[in-house]
Amino acid sequence: MIERRHTRAVRVKDVQIGGGAPVVVQSMTKTDTADAEQTVRQIEQMVAAGCEVVRLAVPNKEAAAALKEIRRRVPRVPLVADIHFHYKLALMALEAGVDKLRLNPGNIGAHERVREVVRAAAAQKVPIRIGVNGGSLEKDLLKRYGTATPEAMVESAKRHIKILEDLDFTDIIVSLKASDVHRTVAAYRLLAREVDYPLHLGVTEAGTAFGGTIKSSIGLGILLYEGIGDTIRVSLAAEPHEEVRVAWEILKSLELRKRGVTVVACPTCGRLDVPNFVEIVTEIERRLAHIEEPLHLSIMGCEVNGPGEAHDSQLGVTFGKGVGMIFKNGRPMRRVSGADIVEAFVRETEKLVEEGDTAAAEDAPRLVTIGK
Repeated sequence: MIERRHTRAVRVKDVQIGGGAPVVVQSMTKTDTADAEQTVRQIEQMVAAGCEVVRLAVPNKEAAAALKEIRRRVPRVPLVADIHFHYKLALMALEAGVDKLRLNPGNIGAHERVREVVRAAAAQKVPIRIGVNGGSLEKDLLKRYGTATPEAMVESAKRHIKILEDLDFTDIIVSLKASDVHRTVAAYRLLAREVDYPLHLGVTEAGTAFGGTIKSSIGLGILLYEGIGDTIRVSLAAEPHEEVRVAWEILKSLELRKRGVTVVACPTCGRLDVPNFVEIVTEIERRLAHIEEPLHLSIMGCEVNGPGEAHDSQLGVTFGKGVGMIFKNGRPMRRVSGADIVEAFVRETEKLVEEGDTAAAEDAPRLVTIGK
């Protein structure tokens, strides 16, 4: 059982971050925010995948102006405006009704400008995430430390925190992102010992869907296992709904959250009795991606471990030569020909959800097992 670090509670619209709340999944749109139509469409895809907080880049007045329409069309989703340097864009975002700002107060101009933004945020009960990035530290810190060390990143974060605290603003979330696992983990560990603000975890610029998933899983997994982290964003050179899928798999693997089906795939071996096993697994996973209820499903490539694995599943299937045996709660239900197994298994799973017969998923491991 993971013992989570105690942090303050910060509310982003109706979502609580920190204070013992479940780790929140968020991602960032990759459209031009000024294009409200495309942005809303992408937000809907993200939310369908399980995104709980959506961040949008606000680099110019056109993007800031579009926020009002985006807010109108997605009224229930917590929206975060990502601001760099321009304090007036932060004020425009607040006027449009965003639920959180991501900015570094030391980078948006003179003290009076910072005060104006903070006052407006406080009046609307909008929290601020201080977002420290290893690739954009202050020049004096880079000169002193020689590079963006974990210590330099933490000092930068504490500098920005002090600016807000001096203005009596403590509705704060903090992130310390680097593009490598070692600095990211070290920086978060250091800051976690010094402040009790909620921490937003991420390995920035992690890479492609393949490499970035591995890097993010290791970095975020280490920290989450140590109880550090209140919300996560997986940064990939991929569509944002793919970032959300990876984030959920990380949380589910640590048993920090439960959502949908989880697939544990068989590496296959010479005992495999079905030639298109990988295609079957991929298609079943794709067809069941819309299910939100936590389910433990088992799809086994042979009869050696199949019945045993299926015993821990709400539904399972074990393949023999040309046929599959579907199990429910570990008990055989019926045989299905190999050619019909995808359709039959998907139908049985959806029937299980429709009938509300998913209670066992609360006690079962979060697995969809596919062979051994």
